[in-house]
Amino acid sequence: MPVDDLWYLAHEADQHGQQMYHELRERHDDPMEVTRTRYVSRRRFRTLAERTNETGAPYGAHTIVYRPDGSLLLVRHEGVDLWVLPGGGVDDAENYREAAERELAEEAGIEASYDGLAILTKLRLVSGEQSMCAVLPVYAAQAETTETEIADPDDEISKAGWFHHLPDDTRDREDLVAWRRQQFS
Repeated sequence: MPVDDLWYLAHEADQHGQQMYHELRERHDDPMEVTRTRYVSRRRFRTLAERTNETGAPYGAHTIVYRPDGSLLLVRHEGVDLWVLPGGGVDDAENYREAAERELAEEAGIEASYDGLAILTKLRLVSGEQSMCAVLPVYAAQAETTETEIADPDDEISKAGWFHHLPDDTRDREDLVAWRRQQFS
């Protein structure tokens, strides 16, 4: 019976994901913490494990961009058919915040002043008997400009807009509502 290299990959990714989670907790003051479990196919799990091994964050880094009136910026991601926060993968020489800033520029063209880590999500990714830990860092930034301009090189983002009432088809809507309530009440 051949040895399944996915077990080893998942183990390595889990170690890196745990390490990045603890580093982010130590480096940032009191972000809102969330724990999520996502079940994925074996093929998707392998891809996410490879990304986690590289950066600790399989879905990259994201930004909650807000205006003083409490409205939030969302982008329409056609690949998942949802409104989402701007964000994405971490490139080789980037840290999480730099990746979040670059993704914001690409997906919405907004300039913003970054406040720090808003939400630290600890992800448990599961496929069959394999599982691993990873992180999803979400930074907060106040908008300095509000006109959107999409320049997404991946051509996944079709719209960008400001919302007082988040659409029902917003990914992680409950977390965003809870964060906004904390910030603006």
